[in-house]
Amino acid sequence: MARFEQREAGIVEATSRYESWLAQQIPLIKPDLSSKHAAMSAGTFPFLRATFYRWAARWRGTVEDVAVAPRVLAVGDLHVDNFGTWRDSEGRLIWGVNDFDEAWPLPYTNDLVRLATSAVIAVDAEDLTIEPKRAVAAILDGYEESLEKGGGAFVLAEGHAALREMAVDRLHDPEKFWDKLEAFPTVRTPVPSPVLAALERALPERNLEIRIVHRIAGLGSLGRQRFVALARWRGGRVAREAKALAPSACVFAESDRGSSVSYGAVLRRALWVLRGTDRRIHYEAILRHGVRCPDPCVNVTGPWLIRRLAPDCSRIPLNVLPKKRDAERLLYAMGWETANVHLGSTNARVVLADLNRRGKRWLYEAACRMVDTIDEDWRAWRKAEG
Repeated sequence: MARFEQREAGIVEATSRYESWLAQQIPLIKPDLSSKHAAMSAGTFPFLRATFYRWAARWRGTVEDVAVAPRVLAVGDLHVDNFGTWRDSEGRLIWGVNDFDEAWPLPYTNDLVRLATSAVIAVDAEDLTIEPKRAVAAILDGYEESLEKGGGAFVLAEGHAALREMAVDRLHDPEKFWDKLEAFPTVRTPVPSPVLAALERALPERNLEIRIVHRIAGLGSLGRQRFVALARWRGGRVAREAKALAPSACVFAESDRGSSVSYGAVLRRALWVLRGTDRRIHYEAILRHGVRCPDPCVNVTGPWLIRRLAPDCSRIPLNVLPKKRDAERLLYAMGWETANVHLGSTNARVVLADLNRRGKRWLYEAACRMVDTIDEDWRAWRKAEG
């Protein structure tokens, strides 16, 4: 029987394969992909954010036993910039995870390791002022305590003064938010009729005069179609976005695993393809479960995410938080919120039992291994991009 030498694709080849696969799922915008590639060269943190497909393919082999853990419906692409604010049905300002593009059933450790890895990288980049071990410990402490207490959503009007101060600081100058949106170019090609109808339904009033723009945002999702309807309504500006959704990069990682490896792996891949794979988009499922105060303006319509855009309803990157911030408290809250999400699909006692057997250093050590792996890929990418 013929044998094939095992070979793992390099980052350039893996990126090309992923983008070819993604182009079979949804239309891609080539100039935006070029912007994404340039951003990937800028540093290890933007590289991490832009390459979840690479993480999905490599993390198990890197962290080994850490990936053997109870499964949850995980965020997947979790990192310290994947948190923001929104208004719930009572108009209260809520803080938490606000992007579930890569949601997928995974070991609960995936989200913890990825969040911890991003924190260590952010510390190295001086976006967080805290010792790396303390940063990781804060995440794990928040996660465990949230599981033990059954979670609890972050309602910023009540009981979270420090987090509220950090999150609300950026709301003092909303003009910057609207000026950035208004600067995006008007879409000249026809907008798909279901998308246009969904955007119009999402606005606060029918028959508003709207301008549709193409929004360039994010890193992991950069290259996907984004249509934003801008309008004026009763003395102020309003916006609704439609973003194209696709199956998680975990689907790609699983289907691509047999490429250029052993003959046995090729056979396993063929059997996997014959059985078919779960290609569902899990965005809505993870959005509606867990310990959360949902955003009533977020809806999944077919393969599109429809949501309100506003200064108080958006992601909060670390670099826009006030300089005087309590990094340890912020990371603790991120760990707690991660458990809030996981509680929608698991029994807390099962996860706590698994955590209790792992000791104290497992998360920091796993994060450090992933930092090294990401740095290796980033350097290879920069060299290839010149």
